[in-house]
Amino acid sequence: QVHLVEAGGGLVQPGGSLRLSCAASTIIYGTYIMGWYRQAPGKERERVSTIVTGGATTYADSVKGRFTISRDNAKNTVDLQMNNLKPEATAVYYCLLMKGPQTYWGQGTQVTVSS
Repeated sequence: QVHLVEAGGGLVQPGGSLRLSCAASTIIYGTYIMGWYRQAPGKERERVSTIVTGGATTYADSVKGRFTISRDNAKNTVDLQMNNLKPEATAVYYCLLMKGPQTYWGQGTQVTVSS
């Protein structure tokens, strides 16, 4: 069983920045995907960004150019740098790890963008 622990959420003003971090509880070998999803009140969970072991990334159109995902394969961690945050980014952000048929989720961290 893999546990994912997130950190870095909080309250920020529009235009501000936050950095989310996620660490897996165990060392994972091979190829796997890590990433971030988010769920705003009353909405479905949506993909924000993913990164595979080799470094290829995906971003939701709404965050391209403002968010940057990175990972440390040796430490099994993934970070999400979020710049120029907008109020619509307010949501609970979940860390994700996918290896083969297994999918693991973190407990979520709240991000609130408000003045």
